[in-house]
Amino acid sequence: MLNKSSKGSSILIFVEDAYEDLELWYPKLRMIEAGFEVVVAGPKAGQKYIGKHGYPCVSDSAIAEMKSDNFQGVLCAGGWMPDKLRRDPKVLQLIQEFDQAGKLVAAICHGGWMPISAGVYRGVHVTGSPGIKDDLVNAGAIWADASVIVDRHFVSSRKPDDLPDFCRGMLEILAKQK
Repeated sequence: MLNKSSKGSSILIFVEDAYEDLELWYPKLRMIEAGFEVVVAGPKAGQKYIGKHGYPCVSDSAIAEMKSDNFQGVLCAGGWMPDKLRRDPKVLQLIQEFDQAGKLVAAICHGGWMPISAGVYRGVHVTGSPGIKDDLVNAGAIWADASVIVDRHFVSSRKPDDLPDFCRGMLEILAKQK
C-alpha cells in the first residue's frame, strides 16, 4: 500500500558496475513500496550496470544531470562501486548539497566511501563495513558496530543482513523531513 504522504517525493540512488546487488535493489523496492519515486543515476543514462552478483540495473539518468533540489535524499549502496564513484566530483557535490540541506544521506557497507570523500562525516556517528572502519574513523566519523545508526539526517548500516533496519532508518528520517 502506498504511503500517500510520500507521494511526489523522490530518492536518488547512485549506480555503477560492481554495486552490491541487494544494497541497491532492496532499498529501491522498499522506497517504491513506501510511495517514493526512485531515480537511479549512473555515469550514463540508460546504461546497464552489473552488480557484484550479476544482477543488472539500468540507470534512469546520468549523475551529471542530477540536482539535489529534486530529491529528499540520496542512497549510497555498497560493493566496489563506491570506490569508482567517490572520484566523480558531481557525486561529491550532490552529497555535500544533501548534507548542507539536512536531507537524508544514507550509506550501507562500502557506500560510506562516498560521504567520506565528500567530507561530510566529520563528527557523525556511523557504521559501515568493518573493511572501511579505518577510513570512516580517519575521516572524523565516530564508528560503532551496529546494524543501523541514525544521526541527524545520516543513516548507515554494515551489510546486506542489516537492510531491514537500514530501510526503517531511512523511512524514519524521510518522515521527519515532511
